[in-house]
Amino acid sequence: MTGDILRRVMVVDDHPMWIDALCADLEADGFEIVATAGTGRETLQRARATRPDVLVIDLQIPAPDGATCIETLLEEIPRMRVLVLSASAEREDVLRAIKAGALGYIVKSASPAELLDGVRRTAAGDAVFTPGLAGLVLGEFRRMASVAALRSEEGPTLTARETEVLRRVAKGMAYRDIAGELVVSHRTVQNHVQSVLRKLRLHNRVELTLYAIEQGFHEPGTGG
Repeated sequence: MTGDILRRVMVVDDHPMWIDALCADLEADGFEIVATAGTGRETLQRARATRPDVLVIDLQIPAPDGATCIETLLEEIPRMRVLVLSASAEREDVLRAIKAGALGYIVKSASPAELLDGVRRTAAGDAVFTPGLAGLVLGEFRRMASVAALRSEEGPTLTARETEVLRRVAKGMAYRDIAGELVVSHRTVQNHVQSVLRKLRLHNRVELTLYAIEQGFHEPGTGG
C-alpha cells in the first residue's frame, strides 16, 4: 500500500499516442488505468461506468469540452480528484478548469517526470500547478481570500494545530508528509483541513492553498 494515494485513474485526450505514453508511465508507477476516452461524450459514459479515483483530462476535446465534463462528473462523483493536462496556459483556460473543480493544472510541455509527479500528487489530494500558473490562479482568488479573512476575524479563530497545518499546506506539503512531520494520522490532518475550510468559508483544497499563501502562512511566524 502507498498510504492514502488513490490508484484508479482515467485518462482523457483526443490524441491516442499521448494517451498510450501517459498510461504506460502511470502503469509502470503502479497506477491502474480503468478507462480512457478521446471525446467528452466518451468521457462521461466511461467515467460513470468505472467511477475512477483520479481523472486526468485535457480541456480541448470534442464536445462536451473538458471543463464541462469536470463539472458534470464531480456532481456525480464528488470524491474524484481531477488534474488537467493541457497544451494551453491561457488565463481563461486555467481559471475555467479550476472553477470547474480541478485540483491542478499542468501544461503538456512539462517533462514526463513532472507529469507523473503531478498525477501522483493529485492522487494524494494536493493542488498541483505548472510553475507560474499558481500565481495566476492566486490573483483570481485574492478577493475571495480577503473576504474570507475578514469573515474569519469576526468568527472563530484557528487553533494552534490548525495554524501549523495551514502553514504546511501553504508550503505545498502533501497531507501524508504533514502527518509525518506533526506525528499525527493522515485522517487527523484531513480533519484539521476540513475544520479550517469551514471556519474560513472556503470550499476546497485549491482555495485553501491559495488563501494560505496569500495570507503569508508560508512564512515562519506569520499567519496567526
